Amino acid sequence: MGAHNHTYNFSEQYEFSGKAKTYSLIAIIVGIAAIAFGFLTGHAERTFANLLLMSYYFTCVCAAGLFFIAVQFVAQAGWSAGLIRIPQAFAKVLPIASIILTIVVATGLFSHNLYHHWNHEGITDPTSPNYDALIAGKAGYLNVPFFLTRLVFFLALYCIFAVLLPKLSNNEDLEGGLNSYKKSIKYSAIFLVIFGFTTPIWAFDVIMSLEAHWFSTMFGWYNFAAMWVTGLATIAITVILLKKAGYLGWINENHLHDLGKFVFAFSIFWTYVWFAQFLLIYYANIPEETVYFYKRFEPEYLPWFWVNIVVNFVAPLLILMTRDAKRKTNLLLVVCIIIICGHWLDYYMMIMPGTVESHRGFGIIEVGTFLGFVGLFTFLMLNALSKAALAPKNHPFLQESVHHHI
Repeated sequence: MGAHNHTYNFSEQYEFSGKAKTYSLIAIIVGIAAIAFGFLTGHAERTFANLLLMSYYFTCVCAAGLFFIAVQFVAQAGWSAGLIRIPQAFAKVLPIASIILTIVVATGLFSHNLYHHWNHEGITDPTSPNYDALIAGKAGYLNVPFFLTRLVFFLALYCIFAVLLPKLSNNEDLEGGLNSYKKSIKYSAIFLVIFGFTTPIWAFDVIMSLEAHWFSTMFGWYNFAAMWVTGLATIAITVILLKKAGYLGWINENHLHDLGKFVFAFSIFWTYVWFAQFLLIYYANIPEETVYFYKRFEPEYLPWFWVNIVVNFVAPLLILMTRDAKRKTNLLLVVCIIIICGHWLDYYMMIMPGTVESHRGFGIIEVGTFLGFVGLFTFLMLNALSKAALAPKNHPFLQESVHHHI
């Protein structure tokens, strides 16, 4: 309501300094120390598994920011115009995240700390004692050159749009008119088609191939659901903290309500895909399919299997069910933090049984690597955010966003 009575400074820029910069740098140092600790104490495989987890998570959150931008342009949405610079900052970090993920995957491959289920020496050679007929049948797809080529190609495609769409938005600030906006719609539509077809393959390669004997055609969409809901939660957290710091005066409880609805809805969607995959495998009870869940029902993982459902489904469902809950800033902030941590556990359950198996751990390496990547994302994202005005002042729907009310 107050938006009708205020004049806002749409040229306002975020100043990246003080506690935000200090804490993010401290977190990065903690992460580096934890990774070094893992390697120096003889836990190379466990450390690589955590690096894969967090570099993939990091890249997914940045990609979700890009996906958010593209969806808003193609839908010609008005409500989100006032906060579009936040996911644009996520997208600007995607090239760095992609480089880190590629380095982790390539190093893990060549050091045989990752993907040893299909990259073990002699595994496709019929004369070798390590020969595996099933993996040999997949060798045309699961081989190191083609695997790395796909990864680099997909991430490079995403990065092109991650650079292009924020650049068009910045040009719109300088030039005005609808030319940049129309180009943004066109390029967003192209990106969504590419992303829709390649995201499942990206998930199949980076995560599902850790256990190459098993496959699920739903696994790609299960990963997409996790990526999308964590991206939405991270956008909501960023908006809320910026408002608490005195920025984004034009964003009100109605915008937060919409973000809360997205988080609520896609937490349920994630559960739908997760349960559909689980139920089909459980009901069919085919050994080559049930092996995936059999590992996760071992004593080392079973408690976390159920915690994963409680944190990522039950908590957001019950807490965010009412309209008022989605409009309470602090409550939404807490739920989004729970979701971020919950999907770390989700990725942990995807990755660890296929890498370290029963030799899993939870300690300095896990916590430190998580904090390090959170610090790195925060530092890079806020630095990118500080380079342009917080509002796209010439966006054709900015005034609609300012007066958004539901």
